[in-house]
Amino acid sequence: MNRTESQSGPPQLARELTVKDATVLNMIDMIGVGPFITLPLVVGAMGGPQAMLGWVLGALLAVCDGLVWAELGAAFPGAGGSYQYLSRIYGPSRWGRLFAFLFVWQISFSAPLSIASGAVGASQYAAYLFPSLESHGTRGAVAINGISGLAIGLVLLSVLLLMRGIRAVSKISWVLWAGVMATLAWVIVSGFTHVGTHQIFAFPPNAFAFDRHFFLGLGSALIFATYDYWGYYNVCFLGGEVKDPERTIPRSLLLSIVLVGIIYMALNLSVVGVLPWKELQSIAATDLRFYTVSTVMQRIYGNWAGSVVTLLVIWTGFASLFSLLLGYSRVPYAAALDGNYFKRFAAVHPRYHIPHVALLSLGFTAAFFCLFRLRDLIAALVVIRVCLQFLLQGIGLMILRARDPQAPRPFRMWLYPLPALLSVVGFTFLLVSRENFSREIKIASIIALSGVVIFLMRGWKQRTWPFATEGLEAASH
Repeated sequence: MNRTESQSGPPQLARELTVKDATVLNMIDMIGVGPFITLPLVVGAMGGPQAMLGWVLGALLAVCDGLVWAELGAAFPGAGGSYQYLSRIYGPSRWGRLFAFLFVWQISFSAPLSIASGAVGASQYAAYLFPSLESHGTRGAVAINGISGLAIGLVLLSVLLLMRGIRAVSKISWVLWAGVMATLAWVIVSGFTHVGTHQIFAFPPNAFAFDRHFFLGLGSALIFATYDYWGYYNVCFLGGEVKDPERTIPRSLLLSIVLVGIIYMALNLSVVGVLPWKELQSIAATDLRFYTVSTVMQRIYGNWAGSVVTLLVIWTGFASLFSLLLGYSRVPYAAALDGNYFKRFAAVHPRYHIPHVALLSLGFTAAFFCLFRLRDLIAALVVIRVCLQFLLQGIGLMILRARDPQAPRPFRMWLYPLPALLSVVGFTFLLVSRENFSREIKIASIIALSGVVIFLMRGWKQRTWPFATEGLEAASH
């Protein structure tokens, strides 16, 4: 009999991930295709190499928010991550039940958006090898062409590979991680050995004029940088499958942020040193041709290098899809197991011991979202997640500390409450410091409102809060 199940009970998740395993999963989640496709968008937003400021601030925001995740993850090490945290912070039988449901509801949209953005970004690189993939088929925000078709194929392949046990998944992640590191090492070393320092420091006039234009550009740059760093919390979603989670979660989370931050800085300096920032800015003005790294390697070594690195970037993007889908599929599972989401998502595969219904649901939704434009996917993803998850969580940690200061905390945030405050301020700035930011805010509001309506309908049907009050206090303890 498998040690993850008993004779009388249903199959359970297996705790088999070590610090190394979790760090690798975090890193391939964080890196993916993001830095390879967003560099021109960041440079275009700020209009020069001062765009590096966006990457620096993005790293600082990741560290501050990472400390929030580390403390909560060590205190509540179960599957589902934020679902567990929001429920515990705001009360599992009252407001915490609503906020936790809204988190899972937005994950049903934002997780597929995240997965789809990686798939579309990787597929756009494939157009370097096969230009016909960029054939016209775009109507507004929807694109039906070879790129979207390839993106759908990558998502479905990741679903297929994840339909197996967590130990086998961990082994696959190590193979994918090796390809990611090889790609980054080759690009970074090549860039630094052919770098033109005059290009890195060729700032345009008034590059650091701290006016309205500067801060609007910084806000736009920060949203893409934030997108690239996200993923450091992936281990928290896998909390039910981690060995010694009180130590493994904080260590793997913070280690992955530091390592990826160093890699990003080196990658961007090496690229800007080879490809002039004005050329990157012109790339950002188009919706396609984001294969920046392929162009860099082509100029250094020739066409063969551009082709090889393109394949490696696609490999890197696929690795991220794999890790994202793995982590996010545990969120609706945890909520359904707790009775606060559609019960079908609580199903665990009898052989592989994975939440296969949640995995398939998110995978097929992500495949559909592959039909939308990349920049729209990223903007919608970041705003939805910040509004309905990160702000609630950062504020919630401070509420939890004030309400129960003596509670056991295996990991305590350094310099508390400064990192939590900075994360809340940083995410708020990210939301409101861009042109036309209200569009994504409206999308997030619609998702939140629809989630509240569904929650209330379920509450009425099941006679749970806020339509029933008997026994709620007892249930919350």
